[in-house]
Amino acid sequence: MTELATMDFHPRPTAGEAKPWAFPAPERATLDNGLTVLHCHRPGQQLVAVEVLLDAPLDAEPAGLDGVATIMARAFSEGTDKHSAEEFAAELERCGATLDAHADHPGVRLSLEVPVSRLSKGLGLVADALRAPAFADGEVERLVRNRLDEIPHELANPSRRAAKELSRQLFPATARMSRPRQGTAETVGAIDAAAVRAFYERHVRPATATAVVVGDLTGVDLTALLGDTLGAWTGSAAQPRPVPPVTADDTGRVVIVDRPGAVQTQLLIGRIGPDRHDRVWPAQVLGTYCLGGTLTSRLDRVLREEKGYTYGVRAFGQVLRSAPDGSGASMLAISGSVDTPNTGPALDDLWKVLRRLAEEGLTDAERDVAVQNLVGVAPLKYETAAAVAGTLADQVEQHLPDDYQATLYQQLAATGTVEATAAVVNAFPVDRLVTVLVGDAATIKEPVEALGIGEVTVVAAE
Repeated sequence: MTELATMDFHPRPTAGEAKPWAFPAPERATLDNGLTVLHCHRPGQQLVAVEVLLDAPLDAEPAGLDGVATIMARAFSEGTDKHSAEEFAAELERCGATLDAHADHPGVRLSLEVPVSRLSKGLGLVADALRAPAFADGEVERLVRNRLDEIPHELANPSRRAAKELSRQLFPATARMSRPRQGTAETVGAIDAAAVRAFYERHVRPATATAVVVGDLTGVDLTALLGDTLGAWTGSAAQPRPVPPVTADDTGRVVIVDRPGAVQTQLLIGRIGPDRHDRVWPAQVLGTYCLGGTLTSRLDRVLREEKGYTYGVRAFGQVLRSAPDGSGASMLAISGSVDTPNTGPALDDLWKVLRRLAEEGLTDAERDVAVQNLVGVAPLKYETAAAVAGTLADQVEQHLPDDYQATLYQQLAATGTVEATAAVVNAFPVDRLVTVLVGDAATIKEPVEALGIGEVTVVAAE
């Protein structure tokens, strides 16, 4: 009889001892030119992330030139006094770097990622872009044409069209927040290189800017490196722009953006709430997560799992603009899409979920799962230098203390079920929600009107 071979297995590895984790605390400095710097050493992160925040908010754009901040942001990488647009792109590629820029309500942000071995070169390129951008006529004209080409695609996208309509409905027509962040075809078409240069000269200077640097800075003389690069950027002294208050009309109503023949209806239900300076924010984050933050949330459990109306519905809070005096605001919203014939029933069930939440409250089990998901995964969320730098930049942009994110996780863990329930019920009151539906008005208008959730109006899709 043949003997069976035996195998020796390597011992199964066991889990190591859990180590305490906290969101990293940055160090602060100020360069001679007035630029504020936050830096954070993250051992092992050889890809360094740099965020530069410019105090050039959208409400600073001149009348009739909505989108000029976006064109300026994109033009930063289109040549300097040292390099043409092609040369600048080649220099970035040679040092393995990526450079992105975008404009939003708080200001313009440039984002650089570069290997630490090429950090000096990468920072030098960013410094050149900020110090002496070319803003060549031909390059600005090309960026304007590209932006004009994007607009029809955005209007054809149901979720983007819903977001545009919700902003138009919520905010006064005179407020910059009521209009598309990157401008309309009319306003973008009026932008030229002279307008971009004027906006740059009026608002971009180191004294009101902040740079965030995160990565493995072992052996890097960051002070000298920043002094030789971003420190060479000069500009006049100025105070940060005041943050205007946010006003909105959240009278309960329904707006249908008509898309004849659409097989799905895009839902976007929202209102304005407090920003992160409000003490209710942690409880609101927790309660909103229980309502619609994951596949196991109440909205998904009913609309997706039980009824099969949708592939998913999400509830979220997104800061629009923040101010220490409480005049900032966030967008509180519920978003998803459903098949056209079930638009009315889906909205009916969604409102039932909100009413039941107000009547019965959250359960301790829902609260515990939310805390575990929000707090427990934080170390994974911030594994990269870019994730840490982005959050630190958000804190600066929103006028928050440097330890805000670390404190937030402590507050989330300490928030009880009753507090989370009260916060989410106050965030989504059934009679103070503006509902935008992008879909076939001929099919969905009558069943939506029958729900009694607000006056229903129909607008053209454009």
